[in-house]
Amino acid sequence: MLSHIPNKTDITGAAQLINPYINKTQVLTSSTFNQLYTASFFFKCENFQKVGAFKSRGAVHAILNLADEKRKKGVGT
Repeated sequence: MLSHIPNKTDITGAAQLINPYINKTQVLTSSTFNQLYTASFFFKCENFQKVGAFKSRGAVHAILNLADEKRKKGVGT
């Protein structure tokens, strides 16, 4: 559970921390959906991550924030 609401500094710090381990993924649009709903839809393609899911970002961030001793032992909490 979050101890506070993340701010811009938290978000940019997390992005910098995980950057070496995460693929940059495309943002795509769909002309079909855009025309059908008269709107602009954008899809962040996290399925192109190495593990095929957006959850890899959170997992990498959690692992990198473990104390060194816990990370070496593979202990999460």
